[in-house]
Amino acid sequence: MKKLLKEFRDFINRGNVMDLAVGVMIGAAFKTIVDSFVGDIISPILGLFGSVDLSSLALPLKDGVNLGYGAFLTAIINFLIIAFVLLIFVKIIRKASSLASKKKEEAPAAPTVKICPYCRSEISIDATRCPHCTSELG
Repeated sequence: MKKLLKEFRDFINRGNVMDLAVGVMIGAAFKTIVDSFVGDIISPILGLFGSVDLSSLALPLKDGVNLGYGAFLTAIINFLIIAFVLLIFVKIIRKASSLASKKKEEAPAAPTVKICPYCRSEISIDATRCPHCTSELG
């Protein structure tokens, strides 16, 4: 039993398990944001163009059993709306991160070497005489 607990502790302490746990928690928090955006902003706007409620559609089967295909269609439509909103969010986040990374790129460093015009050797940028051919540089 002690060995099993040690293996479990080692498994939990791995970095990728902790990363996964954090990712799931952030995903759950992000889900509430997306659900609110779709439910409170997108759905009312779509409701202006047509207020069709598919969730009440059902196919009656025998003995009072109903096949609620309308709720299934509503779930599919909601999924497509959420997927589209997530696509837009991801595109915005990628664009913002690419703009931030472009700002971080520094200008190329000033050259530290130059080429001797006489012997074509690489020499220090501050040299006044070539160490290879001893020519005076201007």
